[in-house]
Amino acid sequence: MKKITYIFACLLVAALASCNKALDQAPDGKISLDEVFADNDKTMYYLNSCYSSIHNKGLGYFFWTRGPVNWCDDSWDGDDLDVNWASSSRLYKGDASASNHPVTSFGDGNGNHWANYFARIRNCAVFLQNIPNANVNSEADRSRWTAEAHLLRAYYYTELLLWFGTGLPLVDEPYGLDTDFATVEKASYYETVKFIMKDCDAALECPELPWRIENGSEALRVTKALAWAIKARVMVFAASPLYNDGENHWEEAYQVCKQAVAALEGQGYKLYTTAQRSEWKAENAFLPNAAAQAFNEYFCNSQEYSASPNDMETIYQLQDGGNWNVSNVDCIGAIQGYKTGTCPSQELVDAFETIDGEPILDLTKPYLDEETHLKPNYNKANTMYDPQNPYANRDPRFYATIYYNGAKRYCKWGLKPGAISFENAGKEGKFARIIATWCQYEDANGNIIATPEPTTGQSLTGRTPTRTGYFERKFAHPNEDAENPKQGARHKDYRLAETYLFLAEAANESGHTDDALTYLNKVRSRVGMPAVTVTDQAKLRDRIKNERRVEFALEGQRYFDVRRWHNPGEDLSTTDHYITAAKITHMNDGSYKYDRQIVGERLCWESKFLTVPIPASEVSNMEAITGENWQNDGWQ
Repeated sequence: MKKITYIFACLLVAALASCNKALDQAPDGKISLDEVFADNDKTMYYLNSCYSSIHNKGLGYFFWTRGPVNWCDDSWDGDDLDVNWASSSRLYKGDASASNHPVTSFGDGNGNHWANYFARIRNCAVFLQNIPNANVNSEADRSRWTAEAHLLRAYYYTELLLWFGTGLPLVDEPYGLDTDFATVEKASYYETVKFIMKDCDAALECPELPWRIENGSEALRVTKALAWAIKARVMVFAASPLYNDGENHWEEAYQVCKQAVAALEGQGYKLYTTAQRSEWKAENAFLPNAAAQAFNEYFCNSQEYSASPNDMETIYQLQDGGNWNVSNVDCIGAIQGYKTGTCPSQELVDAFETIDGEPILDLTKPYLDEETHLKPNYNKANTMYDPQNPYANRDPRFYATIYYNGAKRYCKWGLKPGAISFENAGKEGKFARIIATWCQYEDANGNIIATPEPTTGQSLTGRTPTRTGYFERKFAHPNEDAENPKQGARHKDYRLAETYLFLAEAANESGHTDDALTYLNKVRSRVGMPAVTVTDQAKLRDRIKNERRVEFALEGQRYFDVRRWHNPGEDLSTTDHYITAAKITHMNDGSYKYDRQIVGERLCWESKFLTVPIPASEVSNMEAITGENWQNDGWQ
């Protein structure tokens, strides 16, 4: 592929870029690199600066939102009206430009990706240039620190590819103020991936780099397991339709993923299968079986730092996770009376199969109206699903992930049931509430009254109701409330199930059907779901995609998956244009009538939204020097 010159004003920084204040102080206001790398502690502090742009993710996006979870068809953000100037609302309205894009314009712990990641990439390059001759106390430290810098650079480049979906300048050596930026080249997507994998391989060659972190004082430090997980992720993305530039990289992706799985399993990584804590096994957790208990427990607790933790599935968890105080800002608004936050979509609920292993919808064409999704195309082979009893007999992960109409939760409730809270009338304080998400009811005369259940019902306004008829459960401790606060789990940035499903996807696309089925079914068997046996490549592709949607629901993966599965120039009209909700009527006899309705139209479905734009200021600087526009398609 032809290379083109590229310049980035964000790389025009001082020779030393560090977040550590100790490194910024000297009589002349600066400290030289020679002084930094002449001292063991300052060298270590400089490496610490390389870690400083690892974002929180999870619930750590602006104003306690889940960011990409709410920006794809997984969910609708309940803050769309009350915080109508924040990221979700702006995206829904199509209020996005290269100079002010809602994904990257907020300067919180999960924003400003371009400048933050490139600043750290440069820090890594500076460190790698200087560490061979640095004055360090231990050669073991020199070796491990070098490996960490390589792997951190790979991590940041991976994040840039996910968001911006483009080839990038490969900073192998640090740029200086005297660099001729006309010679800087833009690599292709695949070349960038190979650069990432080279850094990962350099890290894997280091004997001192551990496979897992065993001491909490080293939380966030990178490992060999992360190197393999990154390699698998970037190779599958490089092979995906949006990024493959018409080339077939699936066999290479398969080989990389197979090596990654072998390496991880060889070091004891395995899926989390058994609930360990009594709260998840208790009757008042309202988790119907052992599989649902284990799956929900996994996401509500952080991995312990020890040689043999109970959680051997998590490959890399973030330091701050972003899941703090879930019951107050991202679960059921009535628990503490503040906000609901993430409202799972009807589309996501439709993805969970029945326990016999049959999809609810025909995966080849899930909806007869491909954009509005009001006419589900039911899978004729599924005889267990009843649209008027829709939540019975579902995949255990459904009960561990979603609060639905008729579900129960035991806790201290901040909002008392209202006069027409038929299911919970007269109850208050700490009790097991039936979660009622109906939006209207039938009175004694047969009239339909368009008034939602007062505390947990569905409404298109307000912050405490649900927009969609569903609440998020996946990250919420079963009994957390204002009197029983819980420290939420750290965000699981990479986990073994992802690598398994990457291997299944790459195996299917490269003709290794047996391996595709093996690793797809490893993920399914963890929750007791029947094995998939279909061998037709297209049908198996649909099953693997649906499995990813269910397994990684509300974790942020779907946003990137939907995009990479598109071809360049295609739009997101069939997934992201309209989001639907359950429309539930509480009938006078106590039963429910189920239908569907549109939550709203999103104006972030055009093809340009396949990627995030490079900040306009960066593009402007490049254009001023080169005379060309380097912006992503559609954002010029």
